[in-house]
Formats: sequence, C-alpha cells, structure tokens
Amino acid sequence: MNSAPFRLVVTGGGTGGHTYPALTAVRALQARLAAEGRALEALWIGTADGLEARVAPGAGIAFTTVATGKIRRSKNPLKLASPANVRDMARVPLGVLQARRAIEQFQPDVVLATGGYVAVPAGLAARMCHRPLVLHEQTVKLGLANRKLAASAARICVSSESTLELLSESARSVAVVTGNPVRPEVLSGQADRAVQALGLWGFDRQLPTVYVTGGAQGAQQINELVAASLPWLLQQANVVHQCGPANEEGLRAQARAAGLPPELAARYYLAGFVGPELPDVLALADVVVSRSGAGTLAELTALGKPAVFVPLASSAGNEQVHNARHLEQAGAAVALTGEVTTARLQTAVGPLLADAQVRWGMAERARAYGRPDAADRLVDEVLAAAAGQPVTAGVGRRGESSLPR
Repeated sequence: MNSAPFRLVVTGGGTGGHTYPALTAVRALQARLAAEGRALEALWIGTADGLEARVAPGAGIAFTTVATGKIRRSKNPLKLASPANVRDMARVPLGVLQARRAIEQFQPDVVLATGGYVAVPAGLAARMCHRPLVLHEQTVKLGLANRKLAASAARICVSSESTLELLSESARSVAVVTGNPVRPEVLSGQADRAVQALGLWGFDRQLPTVYVTGGAQGAQQINELVAASLPWLLQQANVVHQCGPANEEGLRAQARAAGLPPELAARYYLAGFVGPELPDVLALADVVVSRSGAGTLAELTALGKPAVFVPLASSAGNEQVHNARHLEQAGAAVALTGEVTTARLQTAVGPLLADAQVRWGMAERARAYGRPDAADRLVDEVLAAAAGQPVTAGVGRRGESSLPR
C-alpha cells in the first residue's frame, strides 16, 4: 500500500459557486485517503480578495495567492479592448509565473480547477509543469476559465449530461459527468429540527412550506415578488423567507403594513440569513423559490425539491437562465424568465401548493437529475488522473451510466 501523502493543488474561487464545490471535493478526497491510511497535503491557489481567501484557511488548507484579472465580456470589440481589460489581461502572465513557482515547489500529484479567473493562470501553470489538470464545471455551459483550459485538461468533469453535446469533439473525449459536489450536511437535514431551531410554532404542518431565498445577500426582485404575494401565499402555505440582512427591516415593516390576521402572520418566518439551520429548512420545505445558480441546482436536485426559479438575468454568460430552462424542459422545475410579475409567480407556485401529487411528480423528476454522490465521483476522477488512468468518457467511474434514471 502506498503510504506517501497525496499532494493536491486546488484552484478556483471568487464566488461560492466555484469555491464550495472545491472545498467539498477536498474534504471528500481527504476522507477517502484517510480510509486508506494516507494523508492529504493540499495547497489552494486563489486570489487575496476572493471568497476562497477566507474559506481555504478556515478549513485548514494551505493557501497562496497569484495575480489575476477579471476579463469583462462584451460583444463589442472596442469594449473588450477597454483600459480595464487591458490592465487585467496584462496581469495574467504574472499570475502564471507565480502559479508555476508554487506548483514547482509543491510538486502536486494533480491540479484540480473549479473555475473563476484565478483558475486560468494556475491551470496554464499545471500544463507548463507537466501536472495532470482536472477541470470541474458547475454550470450546463462551460465557463470562460474552463473554456480557456479545456485543451490542457486530462479530465473535464461536468455536472450535467447536457453539457456533453455542447463540447468540442476533443473536449468530449476527456469529459466525464460527475455532478456538482454538494456539501454532505445539506443532505442530512431534519424538518422537525428546523421547527425547533427557528421556533416555527405558528406553522400549520398540514399545509406545504415554501422556502424563499435570494442567496446570502438576498435578491430584491424575489423579495418584492414575495412581499406583494404574502396574503395570497399564507392562505395556503407556510413561508420561510431568507431576504438578506440589509432587507430584513424593510420587509418586516411591509409584512406588518399588510395587516395580516394573526394566524396568517404566524405562518411567515422572515430572516436576514439562514445559517447552520439551512439543511433542516430545506428538509422542511415542500417548494423552493430561488435564483438558479449552479450550487442551488445541485442541492435542490440532490434533495429532490420542487422549485420555481427566478434567474438572475445578469449572471455571467446568462448561465442562471440556461440552468433554469434546462430543468424546466425536463419538468423538474419552473423557470420564470423575462419580466416576472406577482401574477406569474402565483401562477407558477399555485399548482404546486394546491396538489401534493404535482409536487411529488416534480420532486421525482428533479431527483433524477440530482447526484448526491458527485463529490465522490469527482474524487474518483482526480485519483484516476493522478494515476494516469484512461478516461471513460461520459460515464462516472463508479461503473454506472451518468444518465438520470
């Protein structure tokens, strides 16, 4: 048995969508190696101001920074050549040199890149240092960083079967559907714990519960839609609403101004932020109203939750709209795109609240797209790449078809 530590460089970040899948994969790899009596030595290459700068050290992972720059996308070539873009592109060669130095010193068995601008210099440095590069893509379409690195990758691990048909022939030959890693704690929630932890004593457990979230900072669009729909919603459901800390006071005042009867007001729980209780709130929820970022999709499909998505229209590459429509076409969610009114929200949510069978059907279709074992599948591919094993394109290494069942 090989008892030498396994050495991993992980890179990616900027946002939670890139950072948390990487962290989940590192933890899964560490657990796998520990079961085999081996240690993991990991180095995270990130940026000083990205989320990863807090997450990696907080998880006990060695962390180093490199220079990088945000490339501002535009269909107008003149805007692509803006002074800000030129300055940032000039930083990339410096970042590559810094990443190359870090990789040469660390001597990893493999480099795992999960996207974000910092992944580009680190991924290019992996190729220069002749280290196998494993890419992970969270969204249906490859992000800009992964598109730039695809030709250098030993593996391209994707979250959706639908991604395969969007890849070039050469990229498809090294692509494997693993799913998007989901934090294991998200899968272990208990509805009764949410009631206890949040004091939801006024909830009518005979009614469905709706969880509304716009992410950690909230989403003004979703907040306004729900606030305007509250009297209608609360007649047929309980509502847990994560609105973002900056929006809580205003929304609480709106709820008071609505003059809700006490029994309806007791069914509404408003919070600026839902933290450790999130897995339990998700277990309690029968329907989720949210944005459609890749991490959200991964969690909700792994749990099999019916969802009404209000995508962020300004997301990079319009990825949230693409994500939401992808699930809607499968009958696994409802996508509200374009101009979203309270009437459209109520039309989308109403049938799910009125009929448990409708909820069940959507939940089953969502679950068919869920991959709760995505972190383990990604670890399989990281270890296989490090060992120089050939790619089994399109199929998870656990020997099962990656097509939803």
